[in-house]
Amino acid sequence: MSDAVRKPRPEYRNIGFGDITTKYSLPLAAKVSILHRVSGALLFLFLPFLLYLFDKSLTSEISFQVFQQFLSNIIVKLIVLALSWAFLFHFCAGIRHLAMDMNHDAVTKERGKSTSVVVLVVSSLLTVAMALKLFGAF
Repeated sequence: MSDAVRKPRPEYRNIGFGDITTKYSLPLAAKVSILHRVSGALLFLFLPFLLYLFDKSLTSEISFQVFQQFLSNIIVKLIVLALSWAFLFHFCAGIRHLAMDMNHDAVTKERGKSTSVVVLVVSSLLTVAMALKLFGAF
């Protein structure tokens, strides 16, 4: 008799990236944490490109001229700007995590939200300043 009334068991699946970004409303601290990981991965993947640029800028005067000519391309400037954002955001979020590790009283929901806003604002302002410098505003 218990076999006839048994309900089907619910099926649980892993949560995908689409589920996280569309179905769930994540708090700002979680979004900053995810962006911290994304920026770190971006920096790691583009490390050979960054080392190439660093090598071209320091080897000799001729290679520095090649570096300047290479950096005059708009696509390269946009890539460098994206990598600048990744570095600045990763740096600011890393400072936030270090501060939270040093002071466990700061690990609250309210402080997490306020420090997330600070990280987003500071890294955005620094990225805008870098973009202005990169595209020749000053």
